[in-house]
Amino acid sequence: MRPVRIGSFSIGGGSPLAFILGPCVIESASHALDTAAAIRDIAARCGVPVIFKASYDKANRTSISSFRGPGLDEGLRVLADVRSRTGLPVSTDIHEPAQAAIAARAVDVLQIPAFLSRQTDLLVAAARTGKPVNVKKGQFLAPKDMKHVISKITGAGNESVLVTERGVSFGYNDLVVDMRALPMLRELGYPVVFDVTHSLQLPGAGNGVTAGLAQYIEPLASAGVAAGVDAVFMEVHADPSKAKSDAANALRLDLLEPLIMKLKRIDTAARETVSASGARAFTPSEVEG
Repeated sequence: MRPVRIGSFSIGGGSPLAFILGPCVIESASHALDTAAAIRDIAARCGVPVIFKASYDKANRTSISSFRGPGLDEGLRVLADVRSRTGLPVSTDIHEPAQAAIAARAVDVLQIPAFLSRQTDLLVAAARTGKPVNVKKGQFLAPKDMKHVISKITGAGNESVLVTERGVSFGYNDLVVDMRALPMLRELGYPVVFDVTHSLQLPGAGNGVTAGLAQYIEPLASAGVAAGVDAVFMEVHADPSKAKSDAANALRLDLLEPLIMKLKRIDTAARETVSASGARAFTPSEVEG
């Protein structure tokens, strides 16, 4: 697997389990900075590498009246300030090719939203910045389909690719995570991120807002890490009930530290199991027998 270097650490290629954490959207400069500082301190105590992520514009909100964020210019100013004052690498999502080069000046990782994961011009523009690109697998794609998405990025000269699983559409207003998808994605040769909180969305189920099942963050994250991933993505908020976006599936900030420590233990056990077994896959005849 090709590791991806971000700041002082790498994701994938045997590197320690990493985390991508933050509120869904930039609610204010002070809220972003306070949340990032708390995440930094928790990560330091837990001994894990972390990227701070927040959106400057939620361009795909369910309702036209929903809060979208401060916009490109102000949002990137906030993220650059967070990076400078906390020392954390930062990430945000982009929605149009013209935003790629502008955002790349302020952030360390460009994120491609799941709904836009097949948009060639957007992928190529992100790749050409030279920044690592974290592309979320569309809710409508099979794991193997991501090889074509990856090839659009690498074909533009950028090998720093992260691939994120965030669930697949499962009937109306629901998503499901097939744990087989995680090793399937890793077989493509690039680090895999498991977006736990977005996998627990109930899209559009809240009559104009996205509902969610935050009570299942811990078991789903645990299962994903046990299945083998290189990083975990979770939205966190000091008071999810007051969050301006994704309130129903964000992790409460005071629950983050114990969950990270649990996931570290699971990751250690999973790596030891793979090492002891030599990571040998069963053949079809062995399975049938």
